[in-house]
Amino acid sequence: MKDFAGRVAVITGAAGGLGREFANTAAALGMKLVLADLDADALERTADALLAGGAEVLAMVCDVRKCSHVEELADAAMIRFHGVHLLVNNDCARVDGLTWELGEADWERVLDTNLWGVIHGVRIFTPLMLDCARRDPGYQGHIVNTASMAGQGAVKVARQAVLALSETLDQDLRKVNVPIAASVLCPEDVTERSDPEVARLTFDAIRAGTFHIR
Repeated sequence: MKDFAGRVAVITGAAGGLGREFANTAAALGMKLVLADLDADALERTADALLAGGAEVLAMVCDVRKCSHVEELADAAMIRFHGVHLLVNNDCARVDGLTWELGEADWERVLDTNLWGVIHGVRIFTPLMLDCARRDPGYQGHIVNTASMAGQGAVKVARQAVLALSETLDQDLRKVNVPIAASVLCPEDVTERSDPEVARLTFDAIRAGTFHIR
């Protein structure tokens, strides 16, 4: 994906931190934004700041653990902007503790957010993006999955699964010969960089078609 201006970016976990910087960078590049997060107040503040800067923004409260919420997000993006070019699956949850000390609720929260949130995004948005590519000869698309920060127990399990999912997605997209690529961002690979620097690095990697963002 070489060109960003006028294209549509869907970013989950967009209310703060790295997700907010992804949105800021995308807006600076002239992209139209679909922002999703479970924190309604923080999402509204982020969206308002971007709107004040002149960006086109659709903000939706979305729980990526729920497939129906991600489907609604995709539908809203298509209704508002009639296409999606960039998907950033960025929502992550974290819990600390020794593997055997984590409760069932801890495992479910981390795996449902960090892994199933990415799975839902890939399953729902990839066919939509493939359809956009069929309708637009000049289409360029990209999917970025954020693997959770290296940690203990459930967090590490989810991280490894997202890495494997991203590798398989990239291979599958190459098999069907479409103008859509995939990348994975592992936050521990860029711990010495600020969030704005990581966001810029990510968009440079998208432009270059780099799989591992470092």
